[in-house]
Amino acid sequence: MLSTKLQTVLAVAEYKNFTRAAEELNMTQPAVSHHIKQLEQEVDAPLFVRNKAGLKLTPQGEIVVNYARRMKALHERMFAELQNAERHLSLLRIGITHTSESNLTAAALARYSNQKGKLKIILFTDTINNLYDMLENYELDLAIVDGAYGDPRFSSMLLDTDYLTCVMSVDNPLARKGAVTLAELRRQKMILRTPASATRTLFESALESNGESIQSFDVTLEVDNIATIKDLIRKDLGVSILPRSACLDELRKGKIAALPVENLSMVRETRIVYNKDFTHTDMLNEIIKTYGSTVMN
Repeated sequence: MLSTKLQTVLAVAEYKNFTRAAEELNMTQPAVSHHIKQLEQEVDAPLFVRNKAGLKLTPQGEIVVNYARRMKALHERMFAELQNAERHLSLLRIGITHTSESNLTAAALARYSNQKGKLKIILFTDTINNLYDMLENYELDLAIVDGAYGDPRFSSMLLDTDYLTCVMSVDNPLARKGAVTLAELRRQKMILRTPASATRTLFESALESNGESIQSFDVTLEVDNIATIKDLIRKDLGVSILPRSACLDELRKGKIAALPVENLSMVRETRIVYNKDFTHTDMLNEIIKTYGSTVMN
């Protein structure tokens, strides 16, 4: 069980206030202060400093809290696996990126859960960096991420190979062409993912490899939500650069059009990433197989 001192430091870090932490833990405020003081003596460093917003973690406090979160997650995971073994149940906590949320990944995971009967899957959606942090802290069992991958902390399996396309309304004159040139793309109003996204990074890298710059294009709107971008495209309010896998449903229904961009290589991988001590690799192969059949249907 997580020690009282570590539970206390997590509560104080969350609420940034001794009184609120005491209420959450059903303790007195002096007891909370005592536990924090004991922990500070153990690590020989201050854990919190005060500012206008309340309590703020020191650099040493950040380290303690990160490890306390990891220990809490491991403790919860241990009991979940013990319960699963006893009841013959399984639980998977899977993190996906916003791009994966918009493609067939979630549908494939739902199908896999149904096929396995008593398997429960909990999905979390976040940025790649946050998913990696959650994975390292054992708050996730798996993360499904797209774009460049090379993190030595984890292992991975290839889920899919995808590529970026120029996506537009079926009413856009370009939709009748076989491909879009960069010159034609410059004349379009563009609705793109935010600069921090893997999709945007790959697009800009492809441009730079061809001696082009994103500054030469008319980017009128930046949106982090792919579903919103596709809705704006259907209304013919601009074109975008999106993963083809994120548009499969709309393409099959004829709601939007997607064309390659001439001279731009924008291939990317989608991978299942997991901690090196994850032992259920047979489950990963089953998920990959289910994903493949979902994409084909």
